[in-house]
Amino acid sequence: MTLAISAQDIDDEALIEELKRWVEIETPTSNAEAVNRLVDRVEILGREAGLDTERLPGTLGFGDILAVRSPRPAGSNEKTVLILAHLDTVHAVGVINNQLPLRQEGDKLYGPGIYDMKSGALMALEAMKLAVRKGSKMPIDLIFVPDEEMGSLSSRTFMETAAKNAGYTLVVEPARDGGKVVVARKGVAMYDITVQGRAAHAGARPQDGRSAIRAAARLVLELEALNDTDRGVTVTVGTIQGGTGRNTVPAECRLQVDVRVPNDQVAEEITGKIEAMKPVDPDITFEIAGKMNRPPFAQSEEGKRLFEAAAKIASDLGIALEGMATGGGSDGNFTSALGVPTLDGLGADGAGPHTFNEHIFLSSVAPRTALLANLMISLEAK
Repeated sequence: MTLAISAQDIDDEALIEELKRWVEIETPTSNAEAVNRLVDRVEILGREAGLDTERLPGTLGFGDILAVRSPRPAGSNEKTVLILAHLDTVHAVGVINNQLPLRQEGDKLYGPGIYDMKSGALMALEAMKLAVRKGSKMPIDLIFVPDEEMGSLSSRTFMETAAKNAGYTLVVEPARDGGKVVVARKGVAMYDITVQGRAAHAGARPQDGRSAIRAAARLVLELEALNDTDRGVTVTVGTIQGGTGRNTVPAECRLQVDVRVPNDQVAEEITGKIEAMKPVDPDITFEIAGKMNRPPFAQSEEGKRLFEAAAKIASDLGIALEGMATGGGSDGNFTSALGVPTLDGLGADGAGPHTFNEHIFLSSVAPRTALLANLMISLEAK
């Protein structure tokens, strides 16, 4: 197979310098103004490359959504190659000056959000520019969202609308476990549970109280009993807060629960059990709010063929591409659930996502950018 783009065609030095600029613009999801500073930069780069841009004002307190599109005739309804990226990170503003400074150590480049997923987002834009220049067989839509790390609450509808006209979806979340791409992901549900009891003086009238914390402790055990390693089910009570003071029987306790499930059938079963949970004490009440946030992403037959096409290109670039399933969710869950062949984990290789050890391997950037570009060029409408 003759590739249109080689790793040597990537201006590695310029790409890394631009990546450093992106990392220096810290973009925690909850800080819309900070995220939009990076959206401003990406919008400029898209326009300078001769690409079409559409920017939607942020909603729900999040930053703006930016779509970058290859030029096409007005009113075109051709099937597209949809690329999904996010510009938000989990790291707070200031981390770059303290716990995770931008620095290079050998082949490793460290910085907040560099692995998850500013490197992949920039690689996607660079690959798109090359693909458009060389002539892709299908139009390309690249969507940058501002809120993936908090569930894509404001951007999901926009992505799903774009996916309805997509022939394929490529997601530039980071590579896993030494460069593997992601071919399947678990579905994710999120629940906020409030346990209501009755306050009382812990010394003078304890018999009048109904401890919300005690009821919550029983509920935690019931929730975590749903874990089933063999079936790929995880239920985690991630936070618990309750009570007002040492000497008061607590009237309220709040839990945040994370649920991961492998398929729709198990999702229905586990979420049904959670939503049906009842307190033992009739004087205690549960308020259970939440639902599936991301549907399961299972590899379809068309998804397998998409992986095989990527693996062939990767082989010609000297990359032995492997696919894997993971428990983490991404925006690829949405497109896969709509029946669009989806391939994920196409960003840079590295390690330490969401930690103060987050880094990429610089040597992975050029070949994986070339992989993205060639895949964009070669995909054909079915």
